[in-house]
Amino acid sequence: MNETLVILDFGSQYTQLIARRVRELKVYSRILPYNASFEEIIRDNPKGIVLSGSPSNVYHKKAPLPDQRIFDAGIPILGICYGLQLIAHFYQGKVHKSDHREYGFAKVKIDQKEKLFAGFPSEMVCWMSHGDKLDKLPKGFKRLAHTSSAPIAAIADLKRQIYGVQFHPEVVHTPMGAKLLGNFLFRVCGFKGDWTPKSFVQESIDRIRGQVGKSKVVLGLSGGVDSSVAAVLLHKAIGKQLHCIFVDNGLLRMNEADRVRDVFKKHFKMNLHFAQATDVFLDELHNVSDPEKKRKIIGRVFIEVFQREAKKLGLVPFLAQGTLYPDVIESVSVHGGPSSMIKSHHNVGGLPLNMKFKLVEPLRELFKDEVRAVGRELGLSTEIVDRQPFPGPGLAVRIIGKITRERLEVLRQADRIVLEEIKKAGYYRKVWQSFAVLLPIKSVGVMGDERTYESAVAIRAVTSLDGMTADWARLPDDLLSGMSSRIINEVKGINRVCYDISSKPPATIEWE
Repeated sequence: MNETLVILDFGSQYTQLIARRVRELKVYSRILPYNASFEEIIRDNPKGIVLSGSPSNVYHKKAPLPDQRIFDAGIPILGICYGLQLIAHFYQGKVHKSDHREYGFAKVKIDQKEKLFAGFPSEMVCWMSHGDKLDKLPKGFKRLAHTSSAPIAAIADLKRQIYGVQFHPEVVHTPMGAKLLGNFLFRVCGFKGDWTPKSFVQESIDRIRGQVGKSKVVLGLSGGVDSSVAAVLLHKAIGKQLHCIFVDNGLLRMNEADRVRDVFKKHFKMNLHFAQATDVFLDELHNVSDPEKKRKIIGRVFIEVFQREAKKLGLVPFLAQGTLYPDVIESVSVHGGPSSMIKSHHNVGGLPLNMKFKLVEPLRELFKDEVRAVGRELGLSTEIVDRQPFPGPGLAVRIIGKITRERLEVLRQADRIVLEEIKKAGYYRKVWQSFAVLLPIKSVGVMGDERTYESAVAIRAVTSLDGMTADWARLPDDLLSGMSSRIINEVKGINRVCYDISSKPPATIEWE
C-alpha cells in the first residue's frame, strides 16, 4: 500500500490543487471531507495530514471543525490559511477579523527556518487570501514567519510536528510553495516520494486480480482517454476475462469506430463487442432540439443497448468504469448539497440499479494528467493518451437544434478539418479542446458568382488546466484563416465560419 497523505477539505477552492501539488512530488494523497470520522482519516495509516483553507471563519458558531483526535494521534499536521487558524483555535491562540485584509501577493519574512523553511531565503513572495489574522500564538507554538499585515504568518510546534501557514503554498503565485510542501512531506513526515505511474500500475494489477478473481468484467469502451486507459490496465491484469462493449451511436467523429476496432481488437487483442445502434439513437432523437432532452435520450438508449449487449455475455458480476478522482471528490465534497444543474452528464455511471454489477474503478485515485501518465506507462499511443476531451453525447451536443444524418455528416467533415489544421499547426496539445459546432441558422453567401443560402459553423478552441474554467484560445490568424477556407471550400452546405471568443464562465466549453 502506498504511503498516504490525508487532506481534509474545509471548502477551499484550492483543495484539489493541494492534492495535485503533493502528487507532483510523488506522494499519494487522499482528500476527505473535513467531518470525516477519525477512523476514516487513519484508515491507511497516513504519514501526514493537511488542513485546507476555507471560506469560513474559525470563530463563528457553525465553523467547520475536524475530529479533534487528529491532534493527539502523533501524525504530522500542516494547516493552510483556515487550517492555521484551526490549529490556533484548538490550542488557545487568538484569531480576529483583520483591519487590513490580504488578497494577492505579499512578502513573507521568515523568522525561524526550522524544518518547514529549510533552505529558504530570509524573505519570499507568497499568495495570501484571508480576512482574519492570528495575533496570539497558541500554547506550545513558536512563530516562524510574518508579513506586514499578518504578525504571525507561520507557526510550529516542533515537538508535536504541527505546522501552520497563513498563505497558500499550493498555488503557482507562491513560487517557493512546492519547496515548502516538499519540506513538510520529506523533512517532517518522512515520505519516500516513490508514488509513480509504474508503481500505480503494479499495485492496480494486484488489486484488480484480488477483487475480481476469475470472474468476467464488462467495460463500456468509448475510445476516450479514461475508458481506454482503464481498458488496457484491466486487460493487463485479467486478460480475456475483460469484455469491452463499444456502442456506435452514430454520433461519433469521422472514422472513430474503425480507430477503436484497430487499436483495441487488432493491436491489444481484447474481447471487443461492437453494438451498431446508429438507427436506434437517431430514431429516438428525431425532431428533438432541447439539449437536456438530447442528453437524457442518449443516456437512456445507451443504457438499453449496453444492457442488451452485456446480457449476451452470460453471468458478468463486475462492471468497470473510468471514474477519476475529481468525480470521487465531488461526490463527498464539503460543497455536496443541492446545487444548480448546469447540464446532465452521460456516463456508464448512470446505469440503473437493477443492473446488479459490482463496480471496478481502477482509475478512481487519479487526476486526468495522472491518467495520461499511466496510459503512457501502459504503452498507449500519444494519439489516445493526449486526446482532447470529447463529450459523452458526442456530436449531438455540437449540433444546435435537430439532429439528422445530413447535419451529422456536415459537422463530421468540418470537425475533421478543424482537428487536421490544429494538429498541423502544432496547437493540438496547447489547447484543452478544439472543435466545430453546427449552428441552426443559414446565411446568404456568394460562391462562384452565385448566391448561396447555407449553414454556418462556429469554431471553438479553449485553453484550460482542468476544464472547470477556460479561456478562448488566441489562435494565429493564418490558422483560423486556413480552417475557414478549407471548411467553406470542402464541406458542401457551409458558407460561413465564426470563431467563439467566450470564456468559461460565463459560457460553457460545449455549446449545449
